[in-house]
Amino acid sequence: MNRAAPEQKRTWTAGTAPGIFPLLGHGIAFYRRPLAFLNSLPAYGDLVELRLGPQRAWMVCHPELTHEMLMDPHTFDKGGPLYDRLGKLMGDGLVTCRQPDHRDQRRLLQPAFRPSRIAAGTDLVTEEAAAVCEEWRPGGTVAVTEAMTTLTTRVISRVLFSDSLDDRTTAEVRDCLAAVVRGLFLRTVVPVDVLFRLPTPANRRYRRALARLHAIIDTAIARRGPHTGHDDVLGTLLAAARDEQRPTPVTAQEIHDHLITLLLTGAETSALALAAAFELLARSPQAERRLHAELDAVLPGGRRPGPEDLPHLVYTRCVVSETLRHSSPGWLFTRVTTRETELAGRRLPAGATVLYSPYLLHHDPSWFPDPERFDPDRWLPGRPTAPQRRATIPFSAGNRKCLGDEFAMAEITLALATIAGRLRLRHLPGARERAPRPAITLGPRSLVMTCEARSRMRPDTAPGAGAAPRVPDSRTAGDHVVGNP
Repeated sequence: MNRAAPEQKRTWTAGTAPGIFPLLGHGIAFYRRPLAFLNSLPAYGDLVELRLGPQRAWMVCHPELTHEMLMDPHTFDKGGPLYDRLGKLMGDGLVTCRQPDHRDQRRLLQPAFRPSRIAAGTDLVTEEAAAVCEEWRPGGTVAVTEAMTTLTTRVISRVLFSDSLDDRTTAEVRDCLAAVVRGLFLRTVVPVDVLFRLPTPANRRYRRALARLHAIIDTAIARRGPHTGHDDVLGTLLAAARDEQRPTPVTAQEIHDHLITLLLTGAETSALALAAAFELLARSPQAERRLHAELDAVLPGGRRPGPEDLPHLVYTRCVVSETLRHSSPGWLFTRVTTRETELAGRRLPAGATVLYSPYLLHHDPSWFPDPERFDPDRWLPGRPTAPQRRATIPFSAGNRKCLGDEFAMAEITLALATIAGRLRLRHLPGARERAPRPAITLGPRSLVMTCEARSRMRPDTAPGAGAAPRVPDSRTAGDHVVGNP
């Protein structure tokens, strides 16, 4: 006889967030203090009902519920206010397409991000990283967020189009991104279209930025002849468009949508992660010293890293992983139910908006003790627990997981190693931690630091492990291990 005790089914809790305003719902709280609002929600349940404008929505506050949702994309499909807005920006690309179209689109684009292509892209990442910091001088100030966006825009444009965008166009993309991500967030948390049809300066800036980004993509496509043999994403898409054996030919509009999707997602999130890494390291001297010691040992003489160095940049990758936990650029996402279903014991109607937040999960003390402490040691080999791995989803999970997750991890690690191997970035005298500005992504949007020359350490002088310092609590601010939306 089997005397094993039957597994008990978990009892989930559900509740409603307080503070609903007429018409605006929780939009005011979400916009004014988004991180504090997010972190208040688990107190009301594992699944919490709230209002986005006049619309009902549900926030998932537990890692297991989040995975339950993400592993069932046929029931919880891409959609809701976020993806409705992104669809107007990106068209029907890989990020915004509905589940029935996703597999074909992913198969089309996957070859551009396979491991061999990531290894081949090492040189272009380190080349662009070295170029960005080439003119930085000790004692001078550096617009870090701007520089990191320039770097990642150049990298992704070379992946997409082979030839990097020229300096003027790169700057345009950077500025347009800033206008678009700010506008998208407000349109997501207060989805009342009439407000955004008004001819306000902010609405006009948003529309101009949107139009310019589309024009840049159209120009890049027009400059490419139909039969050139470039080994890049545009070349792959054009070849698929000419392939008469494909059951569903790739259209010109689909090419456009794929390119603008990859340009925007490939530039913005990696740039913010790099800027956040430098900001956090400057507030964490011991972690910074350990990073520098590893770089000096693995990359003697400040040489640029190559693909063979990645396995040896263990602590550097820990810094990246902890940055993506502490300050994940992708912090809030929505899904929509395709049919009536049950989640956490609550019946949800078809068409219901469900939200999940990597930031909320990453900052829950149930999974990460002292979550505001920047501590790369959390990710040393053998350290993270299974629940911590489960709760860490900077690139989402399931079959809608970010296509470029491995590329992004390699890019951020290599760029950080290249720049930090040469120079130190320090906060301006008297600088305080600034509250993140609400936007569709999260990170330091206008970070300015000073640049210092760095003396190199001998490998035998590397500082030992120890408790990492605490950074200020962003949860009350206004506004795999990390593996590779």
